[in-house]
This record gives sequence, C-alpha cells and structure tokens, in this order.
Amino acid sequence: MSVPRVMGVVNVTPDSFSDGGRYLRVDDAIERGALLFEQGAALVDVGGESTRPGATRLDPEEERRRVLPVIAGLAERRVPVSIDTVNAATAAAAIGAGAALVNDVSGGLADPGMARVVADAEVHFVAMHWRGGASVQPEYGDVVVEVRDELLRRVDDLTAAGIAPERIILDPGLGFAKTGEHNWQILGRLEELTRPGFGVLIGASRKRFLGDVLPDGSPITDRDLPTAVISALAAASGVWAVRVHDVPGTRAALRVWDAWEQGRSR
Repeated sequence: MSVPRVMGVVNVTPDSFSDGGRYLRVDDAIERGALLFEQGAALVDVGGESTRPGATRLDPEEERRRVLPVIAGLAERRVPVSIDTVNAATAAAAIGAGAALVNDVSGGLADPGMARVVADAEVHFVAMHWRGGASVQPEYGDVVVEVRDELLRRVDDLTAAGIAPERIILDPGLGFAKTGEHNWQILGRLEELTRPGFGVLIGASRKRFLGDVLPDGSPITDRDLPTAVISALAAASGVWAVRVHDVPGTRAALRVWDAWEQGRSR
C-alpha cells in the first residue's frame, strides 16, 4: 500500500476558521504555498472562499481576484496547485493559470457547468459529499453507506458528463452536514469508501470535531497532532491523499506508518 499524497492548504480568505486573513496578501500566500511544497506537500490547495459553517457566499469575481495571482505565482515556481472552488468559471480560470486539479466541496452540484470545465481540461477532480453546505442539519440512517452511495451516484453523473473515471477522487466531506459522531464513523470505516476503487481524499485538518479529543480551550493548532494521527490511520485504509494545514507533522506521521508497514512485511 502506497503512502498517501499530502495536500497542503492555503486559504486566501479573511474568514477561514483556521487561519483567516493570514495569507490574504498575494506574496504571503505564494510564500506559504512554496513553503508547504518544500516541506513535502505533493499539491497546494488554494481557496478564496471560506466554506466554514455560517460563511457568506463570495462573488466569483472576487474569488478569482484572490486566487488567480497566487496560483500563477506558485505555478511559476513549479509548485503543483489545486483550486478549491465550487464555481466553474473560477475553475476554468485557475486551470488556465496553472492548476492541475479542481477540488469542489459540492462535488459539482453547486455549478452545473463544473463537470464540462473539468472534462474539457482533462484535469483531476475531487468530488466531495455534499448535501447543501456545512450548515445543513445532518440526518442519516447509516452515514457511511449513504455517503458512499451518494458519492458513487456523483461518479455516474460526472463520467456521463465526460470526466474520465480515473481522474475522479472522492471526499466523504467530514464536517459538512455531519456531526462529530458521523465523522468518526466515516473514519472508522474508511475501507468501505476506498473499496470501490476510486481515490479518496480525507480532509480532517483542524476541524471542530477534533477539539472533542483535546482539553477544553485548546488552541486550534493543537488539532494538528490529532490530524497527523488520522492521516496515518487513513493511510492504512488506502486513501489517495490527506488535506492538511501542518505538512511537516503529517509527513512525519506518514513516514512512521510506512516504516511500520515495511516492518510488517519483513
């Protein structure tokens, strides 16, 4: 089993839950992305619109104003970039600026033009499980079965729109219309999501449910260690990538997991 890719996060937003405003300036965002790449990120995920619960939707023109110079600057430095967006026009512009992957938290449902943009550009596409956003009331019978089946239906729609199946990566959408208990159930049964054969991306980094395993009042950066543990456990389930804020910690955890696996095979 191969070591998952690490996707580093650069939020070019003033209101991100984890680092809002820290990388709003273009130069700061480019330097941050370049650093994440030097630290071992296989991809740097650039987003200009916050998807935290309660966030207001952003004008797509403002989104493009934020992200395009950052993507172009990182591409100029040969840093592999993904664009985190639900807007087809932003995805198209980002691909033109150098993005090699589109990471859509709506799985292509928010903008009906997204699938055609991705298909025409022949880039990879992360389709996240989505029921209308992070603030939607979560209601499930068996959350793992329902998330898996809904994602596989998205695969059918996306391939019908022309996206090659091998370019589709699935994301169960931890924290999006899911309680902490739902998130832990998904993580504990990840093999049910990887078994169909599609790449799976896990984005647990610094999310609210990780605070439940920490002392009350812990700073948000204290969630990086639980994130790294989740990354190593997710590796054992065969995920394609993990999306994180702390690349060095996650890379260390994955090296430990890989050494562990090597030891088991000798």
